[in-house]
Amino acid sequence: MTPEAATFADVVSARRVVSPHIFRTPLRHYPALDDLIGAEVWVKHENFQILGSFKPRGGINLVSGLPPEALEAGLITASTGNHGQSIAFSGRAFGARVTVVSPSGANPTKVAAMRHLGAEVVLRGDVYEECSDYAKGVAEKEGRRYVDAADEPALIAGVGTYGLEIFEDLDSVDAILVPLGAGSGACGACIVSDVVSPSTEVIGVQSEAAPAAYLSWKQKRIVTADMSTEAEGLATRTAYEVPQAILRDSLEDFLLVSEAEVFDAIRLFVEHTHTLVEGAAACSLAAALRHRDRLRGKRVVLVASGGNVSPDHLRRALAAT
Repeated sequence: MTPEAATFADVVSARRVVSPHIFRTPLRHYPALDDLIGAEVWVKHENFQILGSFKPRGGINLVSGLPPEALEAGLITASTGNHGQSIAFSGRAFGARVTVVSPSGANPTKVAAMRHLGAEVVLRGDVYEECSDYAKGVAEKEGRRYVDAADEPALIAGVGTYGLEIFEDLDSVDAILVPLGAGSGACGACIVSDVVSPSTEVIGVQSEAAPAAYLSWKQKRIVTADMSTEAEGLATRTAYEVPQAILRDSLEDFLLVSEAEVFDAIRLFVEHTHTLVEGAAACSLAAALRHRDRLRGKRVVLVASGGNVSPDHLRRALAAT
């Protein structure tokens, strides 16, 4: 693990910081999912979190620790939606103006949510990396703090707090399946599991249509890959140094799922948990279904990382059979 990586102590400290601002999300058991997968299946409902995703845990922890001069200069970040909402929410809580640079085709409901939280949203480029390059240039020119979506130890420590909750609510866990885009959520789960329950397998899941983090983990180097996923929370075409260092140390396995499987899993979440998840969140269930033989008889936690599904994606998922 690199010196810059977050530690378990950082996660414990982060919980004291973030708890006044977020919800402790439920961990629920669903017998219907047991029957589908052949395992004892629990869902960590970060789709019930404030703003509808796990991201505010990290944003609050990071922004709360910034010096006054950084808050006064303002923050800028790049995001397809959930990370941007998190930084907008955190900036408003601690008195910093926030600009979010999003792809031109970003989920309109997420763009609207960021603006409602007081952020200036700039639509620029087609993919996250183009947005990030533009935001970094503005930050350098204007002297603002650029907030990365992944290479931020304080952010990783904050999102790791949901891992603490999992192990407090469930005394034995065989595997945790975590959606993985840039990787902060999976990193947080790894950091906690390594200390609290080393026998628990933390398994990352990504779309076959956005495999950059998967390929980077496999090849033990940063890889750029073609990206065409519709699950915006997974829509990166490169990997990131800080998360990859943690994942190489601690991630048990990394699985890919198809876009069709993601949409089917959105529908199955509605049918069997009566909750809404976005595409990125659905991939944990999609992977459990594809790899049910591996999970058979085990106690499994699926991380439902966010619930900000677009109306179009929901309609298409429900129409699929």
